[in-house]
Amino acid sequence: MAVSTGTARPEVRFARNAVLATFFLNGFAFATWASRIPAARRALDLGPAQLGLLLLAVSIGSVIALPSTGASLQRFGARRMVMAAVVVEGLGLLLVAYGTGVVAAVPVTAAGLFLVGFGTGTWDVSMNVEGAEVERLLDRSIMPRFHASFSLGTVAGAAIGSLVTLAGVGIAWHVGVVGVLVAGLGIWSVQRFLPVASADADKPRGSTLRAWTEPRTLVIGLMVLAMALTEGVANDWLGVAMVDGYGAPVWLGAAAFALFVAAMTAGRVVGTVLLDTFGRLPVLWGSMAVAAAGVLLVVLGQLPFLVTVGIVLWGVGASLGFPVGMSAAADEPAKAAARVSVVSTIGYTAFLAGPPLLGFLGAHFGVLDALLVVSVILIPSAFAVPSARRREPVPSAG
Repeated sequence: MAVSTGTARPEVRFARNAVLATFFLNGFAFATWASRIPAARRALDLGPAQLGLLLLAVSIGSVIALPSTGASLQRFGARRMVMAAVVVEGLGLLLVAYGTGVVAAVPVTAAGLFLVGFGTGTWDVSMNVEGAEVERLLDRSIMPRFHASFSLGTVAGAAIGSLVTLAGVGIAWHVGVVGVLVAGLGIWSVQRFLPVASADADKPRGSTLRAWTEPRTLVIGLMVLAMALTEGVANDWLGVAMVDGYGAPVWLGAAAFALFVAAMTAGRVVGTVLLDTFGRLPVLWGSMAVAAAGVLLVVLGQLPFLVTVGIVLWGVGASLGFPVGMSAAADEPAKAAARVSVVSTIGYTAFLAGPPLLGFLGAHFGVLDALLVVSVILIPSAFAVPSARRREPVPSAG
């Protein structure tokens, strides 16, 4: 993304607040569905493997949307792209509400989840590119704060999901109302995004294809993939693991997810200070170690206190991988849209492979024990961390 050279400082601050609001709403919409996954599984009478295949619909929608978003951003700008995305996601949530809460039909629910994934993928790349440009203009590490706003939205969505589940509110009412709110508030939230310079519309679409040939971009994508899996497994399966593995009630499974996203929020708020103090690489390596330790405690801790500590460590450890990967991909503003699109596409492959992988492992070993795959994947991903070393923007010619 680019902005006109006359962009005033207040305009950047307004854009920062708009990006914070957009990230929050995105997280709230996502957590609304995630908090109702255990209840939806019961309503649709699905086993672990079947649930994994259903969740795959979200990932398919996202992965289809992501590759083309970079070129579309260069043509239409982040504001229009987010506006289109929130409408698609709102419609998807309405279909999910109908499919799980009214007719209990897997195909209808899957169609809604596909739209949710398509809207989320477009929305995700667009708001990250906008956030990276705001970060560059402010000249300080703020991307984790944007992702903290996303996490705060997931905390709010998960907390409300836990409460309405405990109160016996049906999925149809809960998810349906949120679907309408997402469309309306999403359009409102982007009105103060940065103006796009007219030159952006003239950038060739081929720039996105060229980004797929850059070794650094691809390795950043692999790192983000591992961290996205670390986050995504908890989003989709932590609540189910608490119910299946520890015999917790459904509302407590939703509360475990809320605790996870609360820990992620805290990690992202503190993470900006850590990044400016120690740099990207030490913080990323430390995050991976903390996340791996948290997963081990969740699976092997058995005692409520140890499992709770594990959930917190898992959330804190998973908090910085995705936002730092986005910042690293956007180090050069002229190529930010294309590179963020590529890194996001690779990262979202975790959401494509994660649900069926965990569903398959859960069917054979139990959902709780299947979570150990996260700790295993984090070991080789540590070798990709050096790719995120900060790169100074290359001055444009002329």
